[in-house]
Amino acid sequence: MIEQETTSLTRRRVLLGAAALATLPALQGCFPVVAGGAVAGAAMISDRRTSGAFMEDEAIEWKTRSALRERFGSGINVSVTSYNRNVLLTGQVPDERTRSEVGRIASGIDNVNGIVNEVEIAGISSLTSRSNDALITSRVKARFVDDQSFRAHQVKVVTEAGTVFLMGIVTRREADAATEVARTTQGVQKVVRVFEFVSDDEAARLDRLTNQ
Repeated sequence: MIEQETTSLTRRRVLLGAAALATLPALQGCFPVVAGGAVAGAAMISDRRTSGAFMEDEAIEWKTRSALRERFGSGINVSVTSYNRNVLLTGQVPDERTRSEVGRIASGIDNVNGIVNEVEIAGISSLTSRSNDALITSRVKARFVDDQSFRAHQVKVVTEAGTVFLMGIVTRREADAATEVARTTQGVQKVVRVFEFVSDDEAARLDRLTNQ
């Protein structure tokens, strides 16, 4: 079951490693990168998706971006993130009609199970804003690793205009832990949970499958 939840930032925590993270590439995580070889393998090892779902998600993202680019060109800024065949749309479009059409195009892509349309009606974000979002994503991911109360690679992080979207196949405990880390990360304005929840037993079963 996919459940979408939002929590606002109530406190901020300045990271000791912020200065070091600032040296990361400015647009890291902002544009899609096709994972290959050892990188893709490492992602699938720690991911609760099946290898088939992982590859289908890669295809869904590519096909959706291509369809949107063909239809709208540079007139919109929409990011496409697919996780276990559920698609998150973020970014900016000029009007409600375009926003609805973006959702319809994405829902028509092969193997898509569901759409979470978080695209905003606004001007296209600046390079500075996208760079800041990439930095926030890096901070959240780094803190996931430091937290160690859940497996960091099991939660996908997407940031748009200071809003952090969390995706993954997780238990309620893992979701709450990830949300708290993201919520208290410097620069985060809001956290939106787009998780697929499973029981502790199901999570353990999926972990055993991915570790075989």
